[in-house]
Amino acid sequence: MTDPLPGAHVAHGGPSTVHQLGAVSVRKASVSPEDNNAYLVTAADGAQLLVDAAFDSPRLLALVAEGTGRLDAVVTTHQHWDHHRALPDVLAATGALALAGAADAAALPAPVDRTLADGDRVAVGTLTLEVVALRGHTPGSVALALTEPDDGPSPGRVHLFTGDSLFPGGPGRTRSPADFQSLMTDLERRVFDRFADDTRVYPGHGDDTTLGRERPHLAEWWARGW
Repeated sequence: MTDPLPGAHVAHGGPSTVHQLGAVSVRKASVSPEDNNAYLVTAADGAQLLVDAAFDSPRLLALVAEGTGRLDAVVTTHQHWDHHRALPDVLAATGALALAGAADAAALPAPVDRTLADGDRVAVGTLTLEVVALRGHTPGSVALALTEPDDGPSPGRVHLFTGDSLFPGGPGRTRSPADFQSLMTDLERRVFDRFADDTRVYPGHGDDTTLGRERPHLAEWWARGW
């Protein structure tokens, strides 16, 4: 069994982990009994982005306060209910903008200010993240790619927030062979073919992984069909 990555695990009701990437930071918290992860990205100028207002708005607002206290935007990775239960309350409390994949936006419980497509850029103050569409878990599932800045410990390393599209051990759940084909194709072409093995993957539930840990198993995932 592969040893866990440092700072990869958080427990529901427990403290956040913090990955300091130079002047940029990534905080991770588990906010639900389903072990939903929420991620707070803090830019060098203090702007902040929340990935998935999944549940427990008091805990999410406390996470925001662990950073700079402001919240500029919330990106919802996909339309499943467990990833946006606290979205209306968090938006109301902070005035943040809501962003989501175009095909999933109408299913969210709050109006979406901006819809996202593959290759779009999301600016968080001085920081910019790239949108990677990963169709299959839901039609509008999106990941976010953050490139570590020059003052980070590993400049140029990619940090990828994948929602429920990629986990340690395989892709997220799909409902049909066509959806599985779509998700695996997007993962291969838009993730594994583009990003290096040291890319850190921050999934919607559970522990982090890297593309290098998962890459050897792609053929196995195709063969098993899930």
